[in-house]
Amino acid sequence: MSPVAGIDIGGTKTAAGLVDANGTLLRRHTLPTPAADGPRAVVAAAVRAVRELGEPVAAVGVGSAGVVDPATGRIVSATDALPGWAGTELRRDLEQALGVPVSVDNDVHAHALGEAWLGAAAGRRHVLLVAVGTGIGGSQLIDGRVHHGARSVAGHAGHVPVPSAVGVPCTCGASGHAEAVASGPALLAAYARRGVAPASSLAEVSARAGAGDPAARHVLRTGAKALGEALGGIVNMTDPELVLVGGGVGNCGPEWWEPLRDAFAAELLPPLKDVELRPGSLGGDAAVLGAARLAWEAVR
Repeated sequence: MSPVAGIDIGGTKTAAGLVDANGTLLRRHTLPTPAADGPRAVVAAAVRAVRELGEPVAAVGVGSAGVVDPATGRIVSATDALPGWAGTELRRDLEQALGVPVSVDNDVHAHALGEAWLGAAAGRRHVLLVAVGTGIGGSQLIDGRVHHGARSVAGHAGHVPVPSAVGVPCTCGASGHAEAVASGPALLAAYARRGVAPASSLAEVSARAGAGDPAARHVLRTGAKALGEALGGIVNMTDPELVLVGGGVGNCGPEWWEPLRDAFAAELLPPLKDVELRPGSLGGDAAVLGAARLAWEAVR
C-alpha cells in the first residue's frame, strides 16, 4: 500500500510528512501558513504541502490548531492565530481536493498520538500530554484513544486556575488560569516587567537563567511552579501512567524543569507519587506522525 500523509496545521507553519505503516518519516515538506489570507488559503497550503511530498498517498491525517469535531472534521472554534478558521469543513475540503480519505483532529491530540505510537509514551495506554508554547494545550489518552469530551473541548490544560495567576487576564477572556503566567508569551512578558535588559526571545531568557541572571531564574521558576501545580491537580483527577511535556517552553532547561517537577510532585495524592513527568521525544515531528497514525487507522 502507498504511504500516508500527516499534516500539522498551525498558525505560522504547515508541515506535511510522508509516513509508511511502520511510522518511518520518508519525506517532509513545510511551508508558511497563510493565516491572514483566510481559511481557503490555509486549506490550499495544506493541499500544496501534501502534493510537494511527490508521491501518491493512500490517506491523509490532519492535526489542526483549534477545537475540532473528529467525527466530521469540522473546526468548531479557533483563536485569532487563524482568523475565520472556525466553521471550516476541513475534512470535506481536503477530501475534495486530494481524492483520498481524510481524518482530522486537534494538533495537540495528534501530538499525543505521535508520542504514544513512536515516542516517549510508546507502550503506554493512559497518557497526559501537555504542549507548552504560545498557549498551553493538552491531550489525554485513555486506553490508547484520545478523550475528546462531550463537545470536543477536552484538553485545555492551560485553563486550570492556579494561585499565582489570580487576577491575571488570560487569553480566553477569563483570569487566573495557568496559561496567563506559564505560557511562553507570559514568561517573556513577566521578564520584561522586571525592568531588566530586554530579551528578544524566551530562549534568551533561558540562557540568562542558566548564566545566573536572578530575574530570569525567578520568572522561569514562577511559571514552572504554576504549571506544575496545574498538572498535579489534573493528574489527581485523571490518573495517567505518564505525563509528557512538549512545546518550545520545554527547552528552557533545568531552571524550568526542576521547579516544574517539584511543584507537580507536591500536588500528587500518595497513590500517584510514582507518576513520571518528562519531555516528549519526537519534537516537531510528533504532530505529523500522530496525524499519520490517524490516516493509517482509517485505511486499515
